[in-house]
Amino acid sequence: MSLVQRIKHLCRHRKISVAALERTLEFGNGTIRKWDNAYPSADKLKKVADYFGVTVDYLLNENEDTESIKSSLSSKDQKDIEKRMREIKKELENADGLMFSGEPMSEEAVESLLSAMDYIVTQTKIINKKYIPKKHRDKE
Repeated sequence: MSLVQRIKHLCRHRKISVAALERTLEFGNGTIRKWDNAYPSADKLKKVADYFGVTVDYLLNENEDTESIKSSLSSKDQKDIEKRMREIKKELENADGLMFSGEPMSEEAVESLLSAMDYIVTQTKIINKKYIPKKHRDKE
């Protein structure tokens, strides 16, 4: 997935158009579309990453996204991740007055947090499969 495609995907997930994102971040009209042919400045890339609550590395990593990573895992691993994400979501929904930096979290912020957590849980599963011997993983 290219940088522009990844940004479009994030926009769809947030239910915002790319043009609206550009206005919000005070970019010129069509700025993001131009990134298909030229890389953006670091400060603009950071603004986009901060807006979506992702890392710059995530935006630039053309070869990996959570869904393609998950497809490389076994069905048991995928079910484990789904189960853990349901538990995390339930914990967040049951939290009374979920806050971030002293401010109540919006639904959009919670969705962003869940998206980041999904990525983290998936990456952790992959790393554990690489570095923890199978006999120890089976005990989990």
